[in-house]
Amino acid sequence: MNQRTLAALIAGPLVVVLGAVALAVPLPYASYSPGPTFDILGEDSDQAEIIQVEGHRSYYDDGQIRFTTVLSSARGRKLSLGEALARWANPDQAVIPYDVVHPPDQTAEQEKVEGEVQMTTSQDVAKAVALGELGQEVEPRLQVAHVDKEGPAHGELQVRDVFVKVDGKPVTSSDQVVEQVRSHDDGSPVTLQMRRDGKDTTVRIVPEVVDGTARIGVTLGVGYEFPFEIDLQVDPAVGGPSAGLMFSLAIYDTLTPGSLTGGRTIAGTGEISPDGKVGAIGGIAQKIAGAEDAGADLFFVPAGNCSDVTGLDPDLRLVKATTMHRARLSLETWVEDPDADLPTC
Repeated sequence: MNQRTLAALIAGPLVVVLGAVALAVPLPYASYSPGPTFDILGEDSDQAEIIQVEGHRSYYDDGQIRFTTVLSSARGRKLSLGEALARWANPDQAVIPYDVVHPPDQTAEQEKVEGEVQMTTSQDVAKAVALGELGQEVEPRLQVAHVDKEGPAHGELQVRDVFVKVDGKPVTSSDQVVEQVRSHDDGSPVTLQMRRDGKDTTVRIVPEVVDGTARIGVTLGVGYEFPFEIDLQVDPAVGGPSAGLMFSLAIYDTLTPGSLTGGRTIAGTGEISPDGKVGAIGGIAQKIAGAEDAGADLFFVPAGNCSDVTGLDPDLRLVKATTMHRARLSLETWVEDPDADLPTC
């Protein structure tokens, strides 16, 4: 056996081993893949309507309005080179910088709480936008968006409790509440006048002092006092703000006679702002893929995501959404004529 052959026999297995090691080395990337879609006009696991209305007539017709989700790889798990290459080759998956998917300045619990707060806010804003579309304006209020299970407010305050006064002083901003609570770092209780389900209630809470700052363990957010009750029975495991547009369309459909969808299945995504504008979101390609799997005929794409859908050719119609109002008009036009010209990217 000559030296060249011997070298090849030794080097070959080494190359294979090194290649395998390289493919297994974790990289600073995470992934997005299509998640489940949820029909907001449908029923939950207990056969109850997802949209429940009290104090106003509601209409439950045929058709589906689905919000879409994205599954991200788990926190703490970074893709290997082999996994990243496999996902790059799959058009329904995306490889994203790990720190974008899981910000380094957040713990897993903080990430979860943020998603819950965003979901609560998106639902309430969607209700306000839908009512505005019906000509019923509602005023924003400061409310509880999350209660820390380990904090002093647990058992005393609830999500969507509206702040009226703190220590007898009317409050309209989160800064006012935070400042007043922080003044109780001496162990004295803070007195909160809250409005819950249209009725005022007063609670006294002794803040806990963390790093020299008095806190009661709640996250504040924007809410509204609605003229009647609208509840969305959404799976609590689902978080984030991106279902806002679809929530508002589904609520509008439920509060008006007839089927907004013409009995067909539509899907979409987009964060909704109080003025009805639709904001861009992440994972648009994966959400479109999920909508295709659910049998959707039309998908609303936020205008800010138009550049992200260039080159996609899904088996459903993509319609650009700039505001809830224009999305509603596009949907009504499409129901009348599926071949009509609609806003596109």
